[in-house]
Amino acid sequence: MKKIIFYLSITTLLFTGLGCKKSLLEIPNKGAYTYETYFASDAVLNQAVVATYATLLHQGMWSRDYYFIFDLLGFDAKSDAALQGGLLALAQFKFGPESPELQAFWSSLYRMVLRANVVIDRTNLWNPLTTVEKDNKKQYLAEAKFLRAYAYFNLVNCYGRVPLRTSFNATAPDLYPARAGTAEIWATIEKDLKEALIDLPVSYPVASLGRSTKGAAIALLGKSYLYQKKWTDAQAQFTQLTQAPFTYSLAPNYLALFSNQNQSNPETIFQVMHQKWTDWGIGNQYYMFTGQESWGNKASHSGRAQEYGFNDWKNVFISTTAVKAFTYANPVGGAPYVDPRAKFTFYGDAASGGQTQYCQLCPGGPKPFEYKDGTGALKLGYRWLKYQYYNEVENYGGPQSGINSQVIRFADVKLMLAEAYIQQGVTSAVPLGLINEVRARSGAVPYTTLGPQADAIKKIMLERQLELCGEQSRYFDLIRWGIAKERINADRLVEDGTQPFQDKHLLFPIPIDEKSANPQVAADIKNDWN
Repeated sequence: MKKIIFYLSITTLLFTGLGCKKSLLEIPNKGAYTYETYFASDAVLNQAVVATYATLLHQGMWSRDYYFIFDLLGFDAKSDAALQGGLLALAQFKFGPESPELQAFWSSLYRMVLRANVVIDRTNLWNPLTTVEKDNKKQYLAEAKFLRAYAYFNLVNCYGRVPLRTSFNATAPDLYPARAGTAEIWATIEKDLKEALIDLPVSYPVASLGRSTKGAAIALLGKSYLYQKKWTDAQAQFTQLTQAPFTYSLAPNYLALFSNQNQSNPETIFQVMHQKWTDWGIGNQYYMFTGQESWGNKASHSGRAQEYGFNDWKNVFISTTAVKAFTYANPVGGAPYVDPRAKFTFYGDAASGGQTQYCQLCPGGPKPFEYKDGTGALKLGYRWLKYQYYNEVENYGGPQSGINSQVIRFADVKLMLAEAYIQQGVTSAVPLGLINEVRARSGAVPYTTLGPQADAIKKIMLERQLELCGEQSRYFDLIRWGIAKERINADRLVEDGTQPFQDKHLLFPIPIDEKSANPQVAADIKNDWN
C-alpha cells in the first residue's frame, strides 16, 4: 500500500513553556503532555518524523503552488484566462513581498525546518532499549537532517541569505535570527546530507515508500555541489548512484513516470506521495487551498492534474517556447528533428509532435484533442499531458490527483552527471553515453558526438529542458547557469511581446510576513525586495 503522510498534532507541544509566568493559583496537570515528556517513545518519534514529511504537502509545496511557481517563472507554463490573483502575478512577473504563493512557500519550508529541529532535539535525548530502536534512532535523525537540507536547498536558491535555524529550544527560542550568508547555508546543507546518508537505508518496504533513502541524500548532495559549481564533488556523488548497492534504472515507459503507475518506479529517487480522496471513501476535499492537516488525516492529493487540465480548470498552457524546443537540428543531419518526448509531454497538433488524441482508455475509444476558446471556436493551442489522467477519463470532477510528484529521478541524475563532466571540459564517451541513455529510453536519435565544450553545454541545456519539462527544473537551471534574464526575456518577447524579468528577479522577495515578524530581517532588506 502507498505510504500516506499523516499529520501529527504537535503544535501545542512544541510551544509548551513559552507562555506567561504561571500564576500562583495555577495547579500543574501532571497527566498532561509537555515538550519534555511527549517525545519519549519510538512510535511518537516516528510520528514526529512523518509530520515533518507532511509539510511537503502544505501550501506553497507539492500538493499546490510549487508546480505553479516554478513552471510559470521558468516559462514551461504560461497563463490561460482562468488564471487569476497571485498566480497570474507570478506568470507576469508582477509579484512582490505580499505574494500569497511565495509567502506560503517560505512558511512551509520553515515549518519543515522547525519540525526537523524538534525531531533532532528530541531524538538525541531518547534512550532506545532494543537493537531495532537504536537503528530507528539513527534513521529518524538522518531523515530529519535530509528534510532540513531539502528545505534550505530551496531557501538558499530562491532567497539567497535567509535565517539559519539548526536547533530548537522550547524554553529560550531564538525568535529573531539574522540572515546567514549563503556560504554558511550551503555548508549546513552539505553537513546535514553527509551525516544523513550514513544512516539512511538504501530502500524501504512498500509500506514505507516516500521516505528519504541513502540514494536521495547522495543525489541532493550532488545537486548541491553542482549548483555551487563544485564539479568534481558533484561527479563523485552522482557516480555512486550508478553503482552497487544502488539499482536505479530508467523506466522503460517514460509516461509511466507521471501516471498512477509511478508508485514503485525504478527511476524514482525521491518523490512526494499523493493519494486521491476517493481512495479513502470520503467526499470532495478541496484541502489544497487550506487545511492540509485536517479532514481526518486523509488529505494528501495534488491539484495539478485538475488545474492544468485542458478539459477541466484550464489554468495554464504549456508555453509555445517549450513546445518549439522539441523541434531542433537533427543530430544525424537532414531536416529539423521532432523529439519523441513531445508526445509524452503535451497535447498538440501532429506538426508539433504533441499527442493528438486523449482518452485512449475511455469507452468508445480515443478522442481527438481539440483546443477551443471561450466562444467555442477551435484554435491552435498546446496543453499539458504530463501528470494528467486524460488517458483514462474525459475530466476529473475535482482536484483529486493521486499521481506522485517526482522530486529527483535517475534521468535527472544522469544528466547532472553528464553536465559535471562537460563543465570540466570532458566531452568524450562518458557524458555522451549518459545523455544518449536518457534519449534512447524515449526513442530519440542518439548524438554521435557532443563536439567542443561550448557545443556540449548547449546540448546538455537542451536535454534538461526536454527531459524535465514541466518538472519545476527549468527555473532553477536558468538561474544557476546565469542566463535567466537573457533567455526568459528573449522567449517572452517572441511569445507575448513582454520582457518581464528584471535583475531583482534573480532572487525572490523576502515575504512581508517575515519582515513584519523579524526586525533583524526587516532591517536587512533593500528596496522592499531582498
